[in-house]
Amino acid sequence: MTDETLAEPQPPVHQWPAADLAGTDFDPMLAELMNEGPVTRVQLPNGDGWAWLVTRYDDVRMVTNDPRFGREAVMEKQVTRLAPHFIPDRGAVGFLDPPDHTRLRRAVAAAFTAKGVERVRERSRTVLEGLVDGLLRQGPPADLTSAVLSPFPIAVICELMGVPPADHHAMHEWTQLILSSAHGKEVSERAKREMSACFTHLIGHHAYGPGDDVCSLLSAAVDRDEVTLVEAVGLAVLLQIGGEAVTNNSGQLFYLLLTRPELAERLRSDPAVRPMAIEELLRYIPHRNAVGLCRIALEDVDVGGVRIRAGDAVYTSYLAANRDPEVFPDPDTIDVERSPNPHLAFGFGPHYCPGGMLARLESELLVDVLLDRVPGLRLAVPPAQVPFRKGALIRGPEALPVTW
Repeated sequence: MTDETLAEPQPPVHQWPAADLAGTDFDPMLAELMNEGPVTRVQLPNGDGWAWLVTRYDDVRMVTNDPRFGREAVMEKQVTRLAPHFIPDRGAVGFLDPPDHTRLRRAVAAAFTAKGVERVRERSRTVLEGLVDGLLRQGPPADLTSAVLSPFPIAVICELMGVPPADHHAMHEWTQLILSSAHGKEVSERAKREMSACFTHLIGHHAYGPGDDVCSLLSAAVDRDEVTLVEAVGLAVLLQIGGEAVTNNSGQLFYLLLTRPELAERLRSDPAVRPMAIEELLRYIPHRNAVGLCRIALEDVDVGGVRIRAGDAVYTSYLAANRDPEVFPDPDTIDVERSPNPHLAFGFGPHYCPGGMLARLESELLVDVLLDRVPGLRLAVPPAQVPFRKGALIRGPEALPVTW
């Protein structure tokens, strides 16, 4: 290494407090970092040191799909991070690299294909229609989150996972505690242990026989020695938690529709535009606070004109990539006819969200059923009075007061 290389200038390290944000506002700190350049350096509220932040669309796709950036190596480092109590479990699928990552994903792939997701469409629609029946019976005003947007994704992901109805409530409670940074590490870890124990029982003593649900698929994979029970349980926990992210995403989606009545009316009167509109809303919604999981550079790599050294921590921002003006003209505008729309709302590369197709199905059903059956649906309070979650890793309204 030459003296010149050692002396190469480094961009400043920016403190990123990742404070709670109002509504669906784009994070002003992230906007500032995007303006500074395609690759910057950040320090998040917890953990140690600093990390690179990659924000440009092409660079984000490159880093997330390049084996020179690994997830397993994060286990050896206390990287700077958002969550105070986040300690990944060794062997968790989110922190595996291929081929182990590929092996685990393959075990449940059948449940998340188009065919697997279609298997739950009719049951999901029936559940949703029942929830909307209850909403209409109760009459206005109502909290759309507690009446529909929260119980619906829980029922759908539990159906796909093969979780019996008696355990649905407990799964929801555990998920809320695991996803919150407000209760502290001990509460979160206990919730994770309790959910893991439940899935250990469901997978290890699967009584339903061969089936298409995730617990059946994992049980069969364990029997074939393709995955261990510990690996299967870790994957089930991750999928179950991910399934509830739809509550927050759909909360933001309906907040956007209800604060833009002309947009809601367009979707109501022109059902053909709904699939494209949902894709655009998925691109636009700032679904998380700050950034997700970190990667470690396994060798020196040039990204966006910056030399990232082996061992450096690297974050990518899908939120920033989805606002890259080179790919999405006028990115801060919601254009329901945007085409093409190659957004990265569900990630990219080997760690692409397996539940992307399921989340799309749920969004489509929610938009269809709520817009068609509750035509006068509108906010019951001024937009600024809609309470958004505090101290949460995933953004969304805590409640969505509506009337009709």
